[in-house]
Amino acid sequence: MDYSPIINQVFKLWWLLPIMFIIGFFKTPWFKGQVGEALVRFAAKLRLPEETYQRIHNVTLPTPDGTTQIDHIFVSPFGIFVVETKNMKGWIFGNEKQAQWTQKIYKKSFKFQNPLRQNYKHVKALEAALDLPPETIHSVVVFTGESTFKTPMPANVTAGMGYIRYIKSFTKPVLNETQVTMAVSQIASGRLAPTLKTHRQHVQQLKTRADKNAERKCPKCGSSMVLRTVKRGENAGKEFWGCSGFPKCRVVQDIH
Repeated sequence: MDYSPIINQVFKLWWLLPIMFIIGFFKTPWFKGQVGEALVRFAAKLRLPEETYQRIHNVTLPTPDGTTQIDHIFVSPFGIFVVETKNMKGWIFGNEKQAQWTQKIYKKSFKFQNPLRQNYKHVKALEAALDLPPETIHSVVVFTGESTFKTPMPANVTAGMGYIRYIKSFTKPVLNETQVTMAVSQIASGRLAPTLKTHRQHVQQLKTRADKNAERKCPKCGSSMVLRTVKRGENAGKEFWGCSGFPKCRVVQDIH
């Protein structure tokens, strides 16, 4: 049997392979995240004057249990704003107390970590790195992409350009020029080098945290985290991570 017509046809369609690869790459969570962060950077450059709001992006800070990665930090006389970006589409359901929120696209639903809890760790890491009152550091979440909130959201959870309006709603100076300069300097000196190696190490730590069999460290005190079970109440039987330093340290983490 002569296979040459089939082989010739395959060679004629070789150009489809790089196109399929490119399409697949565009759909990866990493690429979507990069696009969302780029949109936030662009909007900030247009709407937040650099002489007032000093911008610092992609900041990886060391923590007692590894590292935490902050998308954007804006340092201003009106406070320091820690911004977490989510490039998502569909309907978004959630509230402040839920450990996980829901993304619904057509008839399919997907769970993802409550971004307020995610950004809480970022804020705490920044508080530890700076010698400033905690009330001067603010958490902000911004959803980019074609997403719609289907439940009431706190003022600091925004969509599109809403994060700009939220940041600009703070009009009372709380930091003087020296404090602003010092904060920028401390962030620059305390961050890990923004390299591919740093990013890979951070991703590996995230994977380790998701592994029930891997050793965990408390993000507050650095002690070992142990797997425990709720003994009573409506959550009886549910497992969670608790700090081995209890009762001195009462940090708990949900199992994702």
